[in-house]
Amino acid sequence: MARAMFDYTKAVLSKVSFDVNLFCKELKKALTRLLPYEIEELKLWIDSLIKQNPQLDKCLIYLNP
Repeated sequence: MARAMFDYTKAVLSKVSFDVNLFCKELKKALTRLLPYEIEELKLWIDSLIKQNPQLDKCLIYLNP
């Protein structure tokens, strides 16, 4: 079940990566639903996504408490 939520989160974030505000909003929601180890994995995935979409780096503030 938890893995399904992680995969769903990645799919949603991929689809909204065209809009920085929407991406940040969805990222904040994801951080409340995912387990700690999944958040670490999500950070790595987002780093690779940001290389393709540099404008998303504004949302990194939510990943660094």
